[in-house]
Amino acid sequence: MYTGNPDVPDDVFADVLAQVKDFVRTRVVPRETEIMTEDEIPKDLRTAAADMGLFGYAIPQEWGGLGLDLVQDVELAMELGYTSLSLRSMFGTNNGIAGQVLVGFGTEEQKAAWLPRLASGEVVASFALTEPGAGSNPAGLRTTASTDGDGWVLDGGKRFITNATDAGLFVVFARVQPEPAAGQGIAVFLVPASAPGVDVGIKDAKMGQEGSRTADVTFSGVRVGPEAMVGGTADVGYRAALTSLARGRIHIAALAVGTAQRALDESVSYAASATQGGTVIGEFQLVQAMIADQQTGVMAGRALAREAARLYVTGEDRRIAPSAAKLYCTEMVGRVADLAVQVHGGTGYMREVPVERIYRDVRLLRLYEGTSEIQRLIIGGGLVGRARRAGA
Repeated sequence: MYTGNPDVPDDVFADVLAQVKDFVRTRVVPRETEIMTEDEIPKDLRTAAADMGLFGYAIPQEWGGLGLDLVQDVELAMELGYTSLSLRSMFGTNNGIAGQVLVGFGTEEQKAAWLPRLASGEVVASFALTEPGAGSNPAGLRTTASTDGDGWVLDGGKRFITNATDAGLFVVFARVQPEPAAGQGIAVFLVPASAPGVDVGIKDAKMGQEGSRTADVTFSGVRVGPEAMVGGTADVGYRAALTSLARGRIHIAALAVGTAQRALDESVSYAASATQGGTVIGEFQLVQAMIADQQTGVMAGRALAREAARLYVTGEDRRIAPSAAKLYCTEMVGRVADLAVQVHGGTGYMREVPVERIYRDVRLLRLYEGTSEIQRLIIGGGLVGRARRAGA
C-alpha cells in the first residue's frame, strides 16, 4: 500500500504543485505563441524553471533535487502538460529517462559527479538510445562499445535525441564488443558532450513541439574510461533502459492527461462563447456530445495514470501498468485534441490558436518512450506470459 513520500510530505508537495501551476498558467501560457514562432524556450523561463528546482524535481534530495516520487511526479506532469510540451522537455530528461538511469543504477561516484549538476540545471542530460534501426526495442542496438585497455571506445549513431543540441552529458546505450556469453550485452555509458569524437547534428525540423530540440548524435572512436560505465558493469544497460522507459511511460501518460485537460478547457470556453446563427454553439447537442467524450477521456486517463504510478511505487506492477497508462492516455489525448479542433471549426485549424498547436504537439506522444504498438505487445504478451507461468 502506498503511504506517501516521507521525503516530500503532502503539505510540502501541495505548495510545490501550487507554485508550478501558477508558473505554468501565468507565465508560460501567455507566451506559447512566442515559444512556437521562435522555436525556443525564452531564457527567463528557463532560469525561472531552474530556480524552482524543476530540473531536479525527481532527483533525490541528497543529490540536490526535490525528491518527488512517481506518484507526485504524475501530479506535476499533469500541470506541466497544460502548456507547451517543449517546456517540460527542457528538463524532462534530467528528471526522467536520463537522470533515472543514474539514480537507479549509477555508482556513488557517478551520482556525486553528475546528479547535483543535473538537479541545478547546470548540465542538461540526453538519453541516447534510439537509432535508425533501433527505436522502441533496445535489443536492436548497433552502437558498439569496444574494450580499450581498461576503458572503452564507442562507435555508432543515435537519432531523434531530445536536448542533444544543449546537452552536456549523453547517457549512451551501446552493445559491448566482444559480446559476453550471457545476458543482452548492452551497457550504458556517461559521455560528456565535449568528448572528442562526439558530433551533434543540426536541430531537427519537427511537426510540432516547437522549442524542444532534437538532433542526430554520432560517436566516432569516442574513448571513455572505466568510470564512464554506469554501475561499473556491462550487465546494467538493458535493465536500465527498460526500467527507465517504464517509469517514463507513466510520466508521459500524465503529461498527455494535462494536455487533454487544456484541450477540453479550450473547447468548453469556445463553445460557451462562439455563436452560429445567433445561437451559442455550446447549446447544440452534437457539440455537447463532443465535449462529453473529451471529459470522459480526461477523467479516465487521470485515474489510470494515478493508479499506474501507485502500482509502480509500491512495486506491484512496473511493466504492464506503465504500458497500459501510456497506451490509453496518449491515444486519448489524440482523440481529445481532434475533437477540440472540431469544436472550434475552421478557427481550430488556424495557426496561433491553442488547439491547433495542441493537435500537432500530442502526435509525438504516441511514438516516444515506446510506440503504441510496442505497448500493446508488452501488455498482451505480459498477460499471456503471466497466465502461462501461473498454470505451469
